[in-house]
Amino acid sequence: MVEPEEEGLLQEVIHKLEVKAGETNNCLDFNQIDAIIEELNFSEEEYDYIIEFLRENNIEIVLNSEDETIEVDEDDLFLDEKLLKKEKKNLKSIEKEDIIIDHNAKVLDSVKLYIQSVATTPLLSREEELEVSRKAKAGDKTAQELLVKSNLRLVISIAKKYLGRGMSFLDLIQEGNVGLIKAVEKFEPEKGFKFSTYATWWIRQAITRAIADQGRLVRIPVHLVETISKINRAKRELTQELGREPSSEEVASRLGGNSDASLIDRIEEILPEPVSLARPIGDDDSTMENIIADIESLSPNDYASLAFLSDGLDNVMKELTEREERVLRLRFGLEDGREHTLDEVGKIFGVTRERIRQIEKNALRKLKHPSRSKVLAQFRA
Repeated sequence: MVEPEEEGLLQEVIHKLEVKAGETNNCLDFNQIDAIIEELNFSEEEYDYIIEFLRENNIEIVLNSEDETIEVDEDDLFLDEKLLKKEKKNLKSIEKEDIIIDHNAKVLDSVKLYIQSVATTPLLSREEELEVSRKAKAGDKTAQELLVKSNLRLVISIAKKYLGRGMSFLDLIQEGNVGLIKAVEKFEPEKGFKFSTYATWWIRQAITRAIADQGRLVRIPVHLVETISKINRAKRELTQELGREPSSEEVASRLGGNSDASLIDRIEEILPEPVSLARPIGDDDSTMENIIADIESLSPNDYASLAFLSDGLDNVMKELTEREERVLRLRFGLEDGREHTLDEVGKIFGVTRERIRQIEKNALRKLKHPSRSKVLAQFRA
């Protein structure tokens, strides 16, 4: 067991959980625990420590209502066309090369092969599960492995619900399997839970944490992953019912509970994902960069070349007098972006236009010296 490094932080989370438990008859579900612990950014090992602490202090941890009703059957091993489309969207590369498309096809084949292999492992009966669970709890490695294998279809069933959230199906399954293994390690059959019911939370927790950490460029808290999912589901349902985009108030009303329009609006602000400039648009080779590029602006390469040229000019002009340098900068628009006439420059210096011509000619002759001209020659188009 790993104790949190900061004792003060441990006491803070324990206090918050005890207060919450006092409001709910000394009973907490995993979502309530998640919401409090996530705010304090505990590591996975520290999280496990806190769960054990709650149990040792007689605070009952119960499953969420949605976790108590899950059933797994053969249909959960069927990947329909709608889910395949979601997975293809996840796998879509920003490039359109045949090798990328071929890779995506192989990944989808791997998904199907994995599901087929899982289907060969039979489910355990309630009596078999209890017996195997007791052996697994006692440290029997064979029993632990059997308990994992017989529940791999449960992971697939849960992972399917998280498609389209920034992670591929295989990655979701892999993270869910990690949660399943942890459930096997921590399951206590004498508590009276079915193993699949108990494991469901650990699988969901592993998947949602992975989505929060890896599914988006900008990380969102774990407890918001499910909230965002519920908001999106409510919006889809209301859009179908109303025939239009629902308002924040309507979404909040559908969700009920502590949801309000301001919460919906705040969450909506974090939903948009950054878009790659290399993202393909349409069926041709156009990209976002081609469409939104400002043709009036310099490209990064041109801007860099101009910066190097400016530095080169500054260096060679150090060989000129202060007056010669100023005359050239005014005449060639290097000072304010406008090329001044001989008369205009003459008025600035209080001399004739002919005198300015002489100064300019003398300055240019100095710059044509081989030791200086070769510095600027590299910038010629």
